[in-house]
Amino acid sequence: MQIYNLMKMGLDATELRGKAIANNIANINTPNYKRKYVTFEETLTGKLDKDAKIELKTDDFSSMREDGNNIDLENEKVNQAATTLEYNALVSLTNTKIAMTKSVISGR
Repeated sequence: MQIYNLMKMGLDATELRGKAIANNIANINTPNYKRKYVTFEETLTGKLDKDAKIELKTDDFSSMREDGNNIDLENEKVNQAATTLEYNALVSLTNTKIAMTKSVISGR
């Protein structure tokens, strides 16, 4: 059951990451807006999934423009594409794992 929890957390993290990226893109022209990002994979290093945390953080340390906004549109678009690929891969993996479990249960 541990693998299912880990896959669910991965899906939750990519969903939150997608929302954060969309919010960053929407606020590209907002003065003093600081980009938001999600950390999840970093907490998995050497830990069990019960110790892993999904965190939404703010990048307060950089500023790309004179108005204090630190959004880089090209970087956000790349992150959005990567997040979409990761989400689709996790959905595919989850579907495969569920199909394998069904197969074992049904004896086929």
